[in-house]
Formats: sequence, structure tokens, C-alpha cells
Amino acid sequence: MTSASTHTTRPLTTTYMWLIIMAGTLTCVWAITNLPLSRIDPYFNLLALGTVILGSRVAIRVPRINTNITVDDTFIFLGLLLYGGEAAVLLGMIGGVAAGLRISNKPRTVLFAGAALACALSVTAQGLLWIFGSTTDLLHHGPSAAIIAICLMGLLQYASHTAIVATANALKDNQTIWQMWNQNFLWISITYFAGAAAAGLIAFSIGTAGFYAFLIAIPIIAIVYLSYDRYLREVKSSARQAELAERERAEIERERAEQAERHVKELNNYIVEQERISRTLEETKEHFRHAAFHDALTGLPNRSMFSELLTAEIKSSRINSNHLFAALFIDLDRFKNINDSLGHSYGDLLLVAFAGRLEKILRPVDTLARFGGDEFAILLSNMSHPQDAIRVAERILEDLTQPFDLKENSSFTSASIGIALSTSGYDRPEDILRDADTAMYRAKENGKGRYELFDKDMHARAVSRLSLERDLRQAIEQKEFCVYYQPIVSLESGKLAGFEALVRWNHPVEGLVSPSEFIPVAEETGLILQIGQWVLEEACRAVNTWQQQSVVHRNLTLSVNLSAKQVSQPDLLEQVSHALEQSGLDARSLKLEITESVVMENAEAATMMFKRLRALGVQLSIDDFGTGYSSLSYLHRFPLNYLKIDRSFVSRITETGENAEIVRTIVTLAHNLGLQVIAEGVETREQQKQLESVGCEYAQGYLFSRPVEHDSVKALLDGELGSNGQLAIGEEALHDDSVVSVYPM
Repeated sequence: MTSASTHTTRPLTTTYMWLIIMAGTLTCVWAITNLPLSRIDPYFNLLALGTVILGSRVAIRVPRINTNITVDDTFIFLGLLLYGGEAAVLLGMIGGVAAGLRISNKPRTVLFAGAALACALSVTAQGLLWIFGSTTDLLHHGPSAAIIAICLMGLLQYASHTAIVATANALKDNQTIWQMWNQNFLWISITYFAGAAAAGLIAFSIGTAGFYAFLIAIPIIAIVYLSYDRYLREVKSSARQAELAERERAEIERERAEQAERHVKELNNYIVEQERISRTLEETKEHFRHAAFHDALTGLPNRSMFSELLTAEIKSSRINSNHLFAALFIDLDRFKNINDSLGHSYGDLLLVAFAGRLEKILRPVDTLARFGGDEFAILLSNMSHPQDAIRVAERILEDLTQPFDLKENSSFTSASIGIALSTSGYDRPEDILRDADTAMYRAKENGKGRYELFDKDMHARAVSRLSLERDLRQAIEQKEFCVYYQPIVSLESGKLAGFEALVRWNHPVEGLVSPSEFIPVAEETGLILQIGQWVLEEACRAVNTWQQQSVVHRNLTLSVNLSAKQVSQPDLLEQVSHALEQSGLDARSLKLEITESVVMENAEAATMMFKRLRALGVQLSIDDFGTGYSSLSYLHRFPLNYLKIDRSFVSRITETGENAEIVRTIVTLAHNLGLQVIAEGVETREQQKQLESVGCEYAQGYLFSRPVEHDSVKALLDGELGSNGQLAIGEEALHDDSVVSVYPM
């Protein structure tokens, strides 16, 4: 193997290369001085000629560096075995120089190639001499020793030669020697061992068949390596042809692009010319003005024009105190579901149809605008009474009770409307739009499909909500959340079956904040994802610990609520798997509770996600069953384990059993679907008895226990469970059938 550089070398590299050249020269002088002339026979000359002519003919390029692998190692190793170290050094210098001339015309590079190979052979020869004695007797020590000697010969030559060349390249490229050697020379060790093995085989053949074996081996080696050389040339030729083909393809693509650009320019010129003929400059300006102030889909005014009109209304109200106007902010409810299920083109048709209905309701002096997405705004001008705005909102909601017939599909939709009146006294259009938007969100919070009139209290609530959101983000950073656990009891055995994990916020100033206050904000802002994942991981760790502390508790289950945002996450399965893996909790001990309204918003996607969770081993439960929109045609397709009866149904059960029929119906439905039932909000003994009578399997509520903090669970498990494992209920609870006051759960 030889090395040469086509790059500008550094001063240190130059010094190093000349040092190697000097060392190689001295080594050759030593070899000439100590080589007996009697060893120089015709066969040696033939070997040298083969090294120069054949050994350096085939060179394999090493990637990224200017280095080549040649096949002269076989001839040089053969010289070492037949003629000794001095002869091998001379052959190495000759072969290295010959190979160097093939890749460079710089004297320093050529001399370095020969000197590096001569120095490496000197090291190899001296190493073999020190271990085995004369190198010409290596094959006479028996088969095992000969094999070891041949391997050692290849190893010494590989280590010394690559070390010399790697050092030069490392200095040139400003890398460490190890990095250079590991990246570029580690993989070529096989060539040295192959060369040593071939030389050993030829030398052994010469020992038995005479030097004719060498004469026979030379053409064989020549044919093999010349064939390989031709193969490399063909590979290069194929690569060159591929490169030329790629260039030709790029040229064709460039010509096509230029041609297309010319066509576009010609078309643009034609359009400009036609506009010049058909329109005046003023009409062209009007066109752009319309585009700047109108919505592209519906043709309605956009936010910019609406704001200008609002500004004019505000000025009019300042001049005339009797001038009344109002802004209505309208947002379609669950419009995203329509886009996701029927497609965006269908959603666009619905928006256009909705705009058409609104225009029919309004007077000519009123203005309808689209702000983008499913957001619309109405400016009611010259109102005679503030009540006019409410009547328009009611008319819109009434009109939406009729379906939209689009593309042979009938769709129902509702809208949430916020109203801001000019009587509040506005100076800027953005302020009245802000308040109308605030009122619209209030309508959504109160159940959607309704309107809300903005008032000062609503503004205060909006400010408070912003403050709550800020505190909520800080609470996540400061880890102010904790998990409370409410026991779930088996009604059949009376034993503790598990816990439901409930998040609590321990505010540093306000104390415990009700989930009903911060969960909606967390849902809206997306912070529920971080909170929900933390609750899942924390509760899994806790229940696994309690399971391991006692055999009695080994079958405890954990119920965790999933929010709408969590269910819609594509990596939900990975999040659940991570929580189980980190905690060590068995997947069969985890119950994930999802409200039916969340499930039915995208039933198809929910079905796929449920199946993946069930395959993981997790159990699934529909929470608050009966309070939202459900479809029995979908319900039987969900791979569920439990139905959870909402507390609103349980609370209606009286001492005489009245209003228990709904609960009985739900239990029967669940059993027919192969599901078990959990009733929540159980607060009296009579409710418990009625639930037992209809076959409800599990229950939770203040009758058994309020939600307790983590440290109290240990006391509950250790102290409040009897020897039979049943949940012990205090005397006060046993004799008091009154409804316990509601506490946020």
C-alpha cells in the first residue's frame, strides 16, 4: 500500500514526510550493505520485475484520502521469505516508488511512498528475526509455527505501514492519528493478511516444486488482479456513464423549466395585455382593494374592512349619543369534526351556505364578515333598541335548527354567539371585538348553541381567567399539583377494589383549587397534556407501591381519567406504555376512563385507539355514561370493560327506590354488552342497596370515603381494612343516610 497527497501540506506534514524519506533511505543503504551478492540471482530479478510491473499496476483508492492499496505486498512478502529482510526492504522501496509514480509526479510524494514501505518492512523483518530467527527459515519450523509466523508477518507489516501513512494524513488533515487510522485504515487489514498468506503458499510451493511454482503463480496473480483492475475500471466507467446520464437529465429538466418559464412569461404578458384593453387603471385598483378587504371563499368583508366599519360606527356614536350599534361574534360549534370526517371541501361548502343564511337574516344596513376558519362577525347598525341584537342572535340559532343539504349529505350544526353593545362606550374597534369574542367563549363554556351578552363581570372573569392561566403554567413548573385517591368498592364482597386518581392543585395562596375551575382552562390551553401525563405516571407509581406492600392489596386497580386533548394525541399509546414501564404497574391494573362525549366526537379514531390500548393490556371505561351523546351502533364496537354511571342518575335514587329504572336500564345494557358497571357519587345506604339489587358491580362515593391524599391511603389500607379485607365504614356514615355535601371530585 502506498500514499500520496494532492493537497497542500502543512509545514509539520512536510517535515514528517522528509524524516520518513531519510529513514527509508538509511534503511535501504543498510539493506544494500548487508545483502550478500550471492542472493541476487535471476529469480530475485524476476521477483523485482514483477513487483514493479505487476505489483503496482492495480491500485484501489482509499475513500476520503489520497491513499491506494496495491498488490505488491505478495511479492514483497515472498522476497522476505525467500531472500531475507534486506532483499524485502529493497523490494519495498522499488515497489513503493513505482506505485507512487502512478498517482503523483511530486518527488516528495513518490519518495515518501517508497520510504514508508521500506521502513515498515524493516520493522517487520526485525520483529520476525527477533521472534523466529531468520525469515528464510520461517516455513521450516513446522505447520503451526509457520502459520503463526505468516500471520505475524502480515500483522507487523499492517501495523507499521498504516501507522506511518496514517500519521502523515492525520497531520495534513489536522486529525488525531487514531481517528484517521480508525476511519480509513482499519478495514484494509485483510489485504495484508491475504498478501502474507499468498506469499507463504507460493514460498511453500517453491520449497516442494521448485521455483517453477513461482513462475506459475505470477501469471495467476496477474490474471486475478488484472481482472479485478478491469472490474474497477468498468465500475468507474458505469459511474461515469450514470453521471453523464444524470447531467443530461438535469440539462433536459433545465431546458423544460426555461421553456415553461418562457410560456408563463408569455401568458402573463398576454393577460396584462388583455387587462390593458378591457379595464381601466381605476378598475384594476378596485379589484385589488376588493381582494384586500374581502374573504376569498365567501366574498364577504374580512376583518380589516369590518374594523374600518366599526371605527365609523364608533365615530357616529360620539357625534350622536342615540346612535346604537352592536357587534356579534359567531363561531360554529364542532366545525373541526366536520372537516375531519367529511373533508375540507365539504367544510367550505358549509361555510358558504352558512354565510348565505346569515345574509338573509340581516338588513341592508348591517354587515356580515368572515374573519377566517369558522369565525364570522355581524355589525348591526342604527339599532332602535339593544334588544334588537338579541333578537338577531335568537333568529340565527333558530335558523340553525334546520339541516344543511350539501352534496347529498345533510349536516346539522350549531353556533356560539357573543354580543357586545355600543352602550358600553368603546373608543377602539379592537375593544368591542375583544368583548364580543369573550362573550362568545362564555357561550361555548355554558354549553354551546347559545348566545351571551357581554357585561363588565364577564370582562372581570376574562381577566381572572388570564391570571388563572398564568398561575397554572407556574404551577406546572413549581410542581404544585398532587393526586388524591377515592376508593372504589366491590358491592358484592364489600372489599376495596381500587382507587380513582383525582388531580388537585395546591395553590400557594388560594389553597386547594377546585378542578372545575382549572381543568377547563388547562383543556383550552393544552396544559392538560402535561398535567394528565404527570397524574398518570404519579398514580401508577403509587398503586404499584401499595400492591407490593401486602398480598391483600396485590389486586388493587387504578382508574385514571383521560381528557379530550389526551385522547386526540397520536402518541397516547406511547405515553401510557412509558408510565407503566417506569412505574412497574401491570397493565391489567390500569383502567383508563374517557367520557362518552369525547369518544363520540370521533368514533372511528376512538375505536382504533381503544383496540391498541386493549392490546397493551389496559382496561377501558366509558365515564359519565348517559350524560352526553352516545350511539349504541358504535358502543358495541368499542373494546370496553366498564360503564361508569354518572352521579346525576345515582343521586336521584330515593329511599323507596324511585327513579332507579334509568340505573337499571344502564346496568342491563352494560351486561348485555359484556361490561361491568361502576356507580359514582354513592352517598347513602339506600342508594347502595338499590345498586346492589340491579346488579351493579362496583361503587364509589362519600358513603365509603372521600378522596384522600397519598399519605392517608397508607393509613386507610393499614387501619381501615378489616381482617377480611372489607372497607370499614365509620358509625356516623352507617347511621346517616343524608346526602353528603358535594365536594369537588
